[in-house]
Amino acid sequence: MTKFYFIRHGKTQWNLQSRYQGTNGDSPLLPQSYQEIKLLAKSLKGVNIDHIFSSPLPRAKTTAEKLKAALNEDIPLTIDDRLAEFNLGKMEGMKFAEVAKRWPAVLDAFRHHPDRYDPKVVDSESFQSVIKRMGNAVRDYAEQYPTGNVVVVSHGAALNASINGLLGAPLAHLKDRGGLSNTSTTILATNDGQQFKLVKWNDTSYLHKDHVDPTDTI
Repeated sequence: MTKFYFIRHGKTQWNLQSRYQGTNGDSPLLPQSYQEIKLLAKSLKGVNIDHIFSSPLPRAKTTAEKLKAALNEDIPLTIDDRLAEFNLGKMEGMKFAEVAKRWPAVLDAFRHHPDRYDPKVVDSESFQSVIKRMGNAVRDYAEQYPTGNVVVVSHGAALNASINGLLGAPLAHLKDRGGLSNTSTTILATNDGQQFKLVKWNDTSYLHKDHVDPTDTI
């Protein structure tokens, strides 16, 4: 059995500002995120991790590098372009409120009705494309580590789409489980790299937060 630990990157300045980052946008991790990555590492101390795979985008790559350092173990770290965030086209860099005002139907579909999402309106990637590229990456990792523990560090929108895709959720129900928070862990298990079972969704208990800011989750 392969267990996958899907990690959303630490919170960034643009996350705090409710601004879309996408594939072509990025912003620095907040100071608090570095401490939260250490708490994440502490929660994974009992797991024998075989490999860490990360998106190449700085916010995810930094999260992966800091996680590896905090684990203080000789774990391979590989950067994989297939783990990059959803390419959001014209929405990248814009605040959610600005997108809602300019393309209300697009935003509503992106957040709540992926089956109705038309990527051509904003020149973005499609849900199907994200699910395919990230799903292919995960299946490759499962083949590489058929009995291992694999950490995947990526992004909120891409992880949400691809994890639910791996679980067999149709587009119309892709968002039923809710969002993923910064520095969260979602765990899937598979025996064959084809069928996946959800073990844990969006765990942030190790962060010990008394209050969850709405900007933490997407």
